[in-house]
Amino acid sequence: MFQLGKTIVSEEILENDFVCNLTACKGACCVDGEAGAPLEEGETEILVDIYEHVKPFLREEGIVAIEEQGAFVKGEDGEWETPLVNNSECAYVVYSEKGIAKCGLEEAYNQGATQWRKPVSCHLYPVRVKEYNELTAVNYHKWQICDPACTLGEELKIPIYKFVKEALVRKFGEEWYTELEMIAKEHLKQ
Repeated sequence: MFQLGKTIVSEEILENDFVCNLTACKGACCVDGEAGAPLEEGETEILVDIYEHVKPFLREEGIVAIEEQGAFVKGEDGEWETPLVNNSECAYVVYSEKGIAKCGLEEAYNQGATQWRKPVSCHLYPVRVKEYNELTAVNYHKWQICDPACTLGEELKIPIYKFVKEALVRKFGEEWYTELEMIAKEHLKQ
């Protein structure tokens, strides 16, 4: 671990490679697990505000779940998260014609229906961020369903921090990311 500004960052995001391989995993990270996607406080309001614009992009099951549970819910850990369909996939999941789970929020964004892409936690994945009083922890979340992404990342030689560059910049800013790149360069020389 190393400190970068008000963050504590795991070297694992520098040392491990990763590139999502949706052909292999079919978007399982949006379907598997026992909780919805983690949401930041301000993202809950955004979900409420954009729902009518996103709704045309969602599946009927997702719409029902959102309208019954709300645009967001409080998880068992007391944190905000996206609602689930039948305690399974995220309510905002849509499926491609090939059966790959994708984000309906991101589809609405890509089609110009909203200005908000998706929760930052989803954009950052496999990086997970945990806020503490004084610092923010930035860690790699290793999950077996992402093994194909690790393999593809190794083949392409793309470390996690480069794969999620856009999301890291979104979360922490360009200056933070530039410093991270310098740290990575020095760290990987050793």
